[in-house]
Amino acid sequence: MLAWIATQRPMMLGRVIDWSNINSYSFNVPGLKKLGEVVEREFSVLEGEIQWHDLPPLVFIDERAQARHKPLGRAMTITKRPGAKLRILLNIHLDTVYPPDSPFQSAVEEADKIRGPGVADAKGGLAVMLTALEALERSGKAEAIGWQVLLNPDEEIGSPGSAGLLAAAARDCHFGLLFEPALPDGALVDRRRGSGNFSIVIRGRAAHAGRDFAAGRSALLAAAKLSLALHSLNQTLPGVTVNVGAIDGGAPPNVVPDLAICRINIRTTQLADEQIVTNAVKNLVSELNSAEGISAELHGQFASPAKIPDDRTLRLLDAIISCGKELGMTLATRSSGGASDGNRLAVAGLPNVDSLGVRGDLIHTPNEFMIPDSLVERAQLAALLMLKIASGDIDPAPFCR
Repeated sequence: MLAWIATQRPMMLGRVIDWSNINSYSFNVPGLKKLGEVVEREFSVLEGEIQWHDLPPLVFIDERAQARHKPLGRAMTITKRPGAKLRILLNIHLDTVYPPDSPFQSAVEEADKIRGPGVADAKGGLAVMLTALEALERSGKAEAIGWQVLLNPDEEIGSPGSAGLLAAAARDCHFGLLFEPALPDGALVDRRRGSGNFSIVIRGRAAHAGRDFAAGRSALLAAAKLSLALHSLNQTLPGVTVNVGAIDGGAPPNVVPDLAICRINIRTTQLADEQIVTNAVKNLVSELNSAEGISAELHGQFASPAKIPDDRTLRLLDAIISCGKELGMTLATRSSGGASDGNRLAVAGLPNVDSLGVRGDLIHTPNEFMIPDSLVERAQLAALLMLKIASGDIDPAPFCR
């Protein structure tokens, strides 16, 4: 089966290029539908039960401080042998961060890499997952393992719509393999920071900037002062980062602005950090509310709690590293500042390794690239783990929930 995987390199590479050329931005619902239909045809070779799942819309605060709904694409699950005693979740997302009007729309083959939107994050991982599962199903040993594939369309925005599907999968499966990109040198991620997006709506008092300036209370000025105070939390809360990403609002230059919205992202390293930093932000909001003529409201939540490996996850990592050694790979483990759906699954109690995708770098930029040789090596790695479990060479009990 490992030798067969090596022959699939052209097929995998072609899939990644084709999928990369389909824009699947998180809010491009038609593009996600098109990609999903193409992927459905490719995955049908596995002969699993394919289901589509409508997701609830994203609720967000718009630039006028109104709660709005934005539609999301559909998720797909593919299930085989759901009654097996051992069930594995295989997960990766279909969406990317590049909107349809981005100039970065297609894959380009270069000397030793493929550059394109989502080639590493995570359409390369999608190709790796499919080929690894094909190898398992062709092996004659697959009957010992049940599996569920979950392909979601909203991971890049924190998986707000697919959160319920992820929680259900965590209950139904015994451990998870996720195909986010590996670190550039192939290292596996053992822990990840938590992430949450928040909006602080600030209201002031409008006034004519010339005739009645003193009567106004500038929401924009309050937002600017708040931004500095939020940034100062980076010096006072170890392990926490607070990034002020944008301030929406304002008014014509001759009007004191009465509305501003401060958009922030918060990253944490420990679960306890969430409450600590949330309280700190709430205190700053309370200070704004104590100012005459100014009011403020905090909206948002942590979508991805910090991922801290437990003993079962560490044993799953050890098993994967051992398989890597048999393939001539020396796999290190390191932490990552980025979050993934592995964060949600870990907090739900599912041991998982979430960096089994391809080697590449510069993700979320117009220079994102993938190393083509990593398609075979990562598919062999995932397949070898599943084949050894199926044949009894690896006992999965130490890393099952």
